[in-house]
Amino acid sequence: MKKTAGWSGVKRNVMLVALIVLFSAVSVYGQAILSGDRSVPVEAKNGMVVTSHTLATEVALDVLKKGGNAVDAAVTAGFALAVTQPRSGNIGGGGFMLVSSEKKKEVVAIDYREKAPAGATRDMFLDADGNADQNLSRFSHISAGVPGTVAGLALALKKYGTISLEEALAPAIKLAEKGFVVTPRFSKGVKSKQKRLFKFEAGKKKFLKADGKFYEPGDIYIQADLAETLKLIAKEGIKGFYEGRTAELIVAEMQKGKGLITLEDLKNYQPKIRKPVFGTYRGYDIYSMSPPSSGGAHIIQILNILEKFPIKNLGHNSAKTIHLMAEAMKRAYADRSKFLGDSDFVKVPLSGIISKKYAASQRAGIDPDFASISRNIAPGNPTDFESNETTHFSIVDKFGNAVANTYTINFSYGSGIVVEGAGFLLNNEMDDFSAKPGVPNGYGLIGGEANKVEPQKRMLSSMSPTIVMKGGKNFLIAGSPGGSRIITTTLQVIMNVIDHNLNVQAAVNAPRIHHQWLPDEIRIEEGISVDTIRLLKGMGHTVNEKSSMGAIQSIMVAEDGIMYGGADPRRSTSAAMGF
Repeated sequence: MKKTAGWSGVKRNVMLVALIVLFSAVSVYGQAILSGDRSVPVEAKNGMVVTSHTLATEVALDVLKKGGNAVDAAVTAGFALAVTQPRSGNIGGGGFMLVSSEKKKEVVAIDYREKAPAGATRDMFLDADGNADQNLSRFSHISAGVPGTVAGLALALKKYGTISLEEALAPAIKLAEKGFVVTPRFSKGVKSKQKRLFKFEAGKKKFLKADGKFYEPGDIYIQADLAETLKLIAKEGIKGFYEGRTAELIVAEMQKGKGLITLEDLKNYQPKIRKPVFGTYRGYDIYSMSPPSSGGAHIIQILNILEKFPIKNLGHNSAKTIHLMAEAMKRAYADRSKFLGDSDFVKVPLSGIISKKYAASQRAGIDPDFASISRNIAPGNPTDFESNETTHFSIVDKFGNAVANTYTINFSYGSGIVVEGAGFLLNNEMDDFSAKPGVPNGYGLIGGEANKVEPQKRMLSSMSPTIVMKGGKNFLIAGSPGGSRIITTTLQVIMNVIDHNLNVQAAVNAPRIHHQWLPDEIRIEEGISVDTIRLLKGMGHTVNEKSSMGAIQSIMVAEDGIMYGGADPRRSTSAAMGF
């Protein structure tokens, strides 16, 4: 077989075709962020799509151009990302969607988070000595929860969309069947996780060429097995995934590795429509995801704590501002460790956590000039104030609808286990349960009794799809991947826009900080000044510069109805497009 690595004639032609397609997209829409300058937002009047992959953005925008609404476009994008971005876009995982309708004056939350199989037990991830076994909870067949994505997207389309499931799946099927051009990020990602992905033959089949070589940038990547799986869903609806051939393939894969998901688990899976968590911040209405997400509650909790501080006057990413943000974050994440879980199983003191009176009590414990020590911060008592690798995309249509959707298979490439014959990766979301109280999960988050493993329970999540409204109108649509950093990433974009008057692209681009109570450190991205770091250390903070956090895809709608899209440059394939 002729070698494709390097700049062979074949590869040069493929890349030329790819460039023609990409630049054609720019000339057609005049709005695509593909590379280069990402300092200004994309502007549009009739519809805006911002996703983590250009091809998903394109097919979703095409739905809007043909008269579809934001939910139609969101479901189309969701399935397209399952093809073009297997490291995180998925049908083997789950997530959350917020849908806002200005006409109906409502925001609804769709919970399609994965669930623990019926055979799950509290101590299933403990070894013989009673210690948490990270390999079991992260990289084994029993680390997979029952997938919710297909059911969740189908429910959203049925209740709030206008096109058929078959129409929404058509672009994804075409991308799987005909293939797409491999990007450098795709190629690099597979190589970086080859040990995990190639543990089983199905992984090698999916991610390597027939000759055993890696796919390189410019190659065409075809996924025949995944195309057949998607065709079954298009033909049979959710039964094409949760029953019949695909379900049998999932269970057969479980049996190979002593996994727990059964045909009954799959058949019984149901997404839920929930009431989003709601709060206010400086005159804006904040809607975000309710439990089993911890994200919405803690975004509102942190905003409540910070609302009485003069954040704007203190300055964007100044030492004082970062100090106050970190102090508020510590208190929220301490509460997360004790109180948050699946509200269908445990009583979550939600109204207390998002209470402004509770925030005032927590604010009173913050020294404006010096850092609190995390080990001295315990979870609060919100019950006195009553009356948890991911992909996010945001879409706004001309009808006054907005969608914020975040879904995941957890780590990059999830468990690394491909369902043989079905062509998709399994999640490892069971690691988001508390395997043992006080023992951190893969993102360093501490969990407790509220998030213990129980059969058919949804594991706690940090995913935080969020819609900010002003005067009954959609204003800011946001959300991000990033594990425990999802909450703080989404929070900072909201603050960057509301407190610091940044345009949405600048708000997305700005360097981020993160504190999650334990470990007791402020994690920062590059771009925070050395003087600011020095001042923070002088206040008693430990500051640790690490790799980039999150990949937020956001849209801001101005008072005149103009839509501004901000695609995160932290993901090279991110794209904002409008018309």
